[in-house]
Amino acid sequence: MRHRSLLVLTTVITTGALTLTACGSRDGGSTDNNADGKKTVVVIGVDAPLTGSLSALGQGIKNSVDLAAKTANKNNEVPGIEFKVEALDDQAVPASGQANATKLVGNKDVLGVVGPLNSGVAQQMQGVFASANLAQVSPANTNPALSQGDNWGKGEFKRPFKTYFRTAATDVVQGKFAAQYLFKDAGKKKVFVVDDKQTYGAGLAAIFSDEFKKLGGEVVGTDHVTVKETDFSSTADKVKSSGADSVYFGGQYPEGGLLADQIKKTGAQIPLMGGDGIQDPAFITASGEANEGDLSTSIGYPVEKLPTAKTFIADYQAAGYKDPYAAYGGYSYDAGWSVVQAVKAVVAANGGKLPADARAKVVEALGKVSFEGVTGKVAFDENGDTTNKQLTVYKVEGGKWVDVKSDTFNQ
Repeated sequence: MRHRSLLVLTTVITTGALTLTACGSRDGGSTDNNADGKKTVVVIGVDAPLTGSLSALGQGIKNSVDLAAKTANKNNEVPGIEFKVEALDDQAVPASGQANATKLVGNKDVLGVVGPLNSGVAQQMQGVFASANLAQVSPANTNPALSQGDNWGKGEFKRPFKTYFRTAATDVVQGKFAAQYLFKDAGKKKVFVVDDKQTYGAGLAAIFSDEFKKLGGEVVGTDHVTVKETDFSSTADKVKSSGADSVYFGGQYPEGGLLADQIKKTGAQIPLMGGDGIQDPAFITASGEANEGDLSTSIGYPVEKLPTAKTFIADYQAAGYKDPYAAYGGYSYDAGWSVVQAVKAVVAANGGKLPADARAKVVEALGKVSFEGVTGKVAFDENGDTTNKQLTVYKVEGGKWVDVKSDTFNQ
């Protein structure tokens, strides 16, 4: 679902190639961007949880899109076009996301939308965008069904909506990568699996479990927790009595941090591992017990260690945003920039103007974009999924997340 890895090629940023934008749809006819000397305003829609328990991630998404739009304007990336951002708060609630999608569709200046954070929210937004031929590029969704169809687990791949793209790898990649690390690298053989019953968490836990068992590991127990609840003592007791040497949690950091805390209070000093949903400092601070050794996976490589990310980090800091770019800043920047490149191609192919069917043309152009972005090579396969399969395992050491293994998933 999310991650703190970003990759940015300094030379690309310097030339303005890494920039988030969106473009305004001109459904009523072609627009001459320079007819009166004024630029045509096009809008990047953003949908994310801007308030609530996941707001730190949502604000990072919004700010990174804003930074990219400003950079595009500064560098005149698409002549005649001025990019603006319209950010809407879904509070991680599917119904709110659907309402936001309808609102963004109704704004004729929106040619692309970045978001949402949550896979469950995306499920309620996809159809709305598809009905209007409006491109959606998520920087954080990881549920495979969003791009590969409900029967992907049976090897039947059918893309539900041609308007949906994402810059984050799916849980198929992340879940298997986690299982391989826990079994082979960490040497754990008996895992207790817990999920939060949500689209992201349950899906990730299932993929992890299947791979762990294929490797020869044993799932000694399973349980579920409820989002926004805080007492997981019954689950913790089950973990303790199961004899598990590790726990895998499919969910996000508010519940994950409390679960890790309560498991350790039972005396079960075993690591809890989760996906990018827990890879946040708040996971550590949520626990009153020391959770040294807890693990998480996340998409991409650690941005702070990449020399190519220096410009992005410096520009973000210089912009003075109150909130950090957090887990999905780089993916958000790249998502927006893919829309920029699509808009650029559409405008260039139409004599420097936005065509009447700009939204549909942008969707078509997105499938062909390819550039070096903040998170590495940005391109999409036939399902709209990213072709970038880099991942990192993090471990809690000294009260903070420390990367311990980065690799490219090839299976």
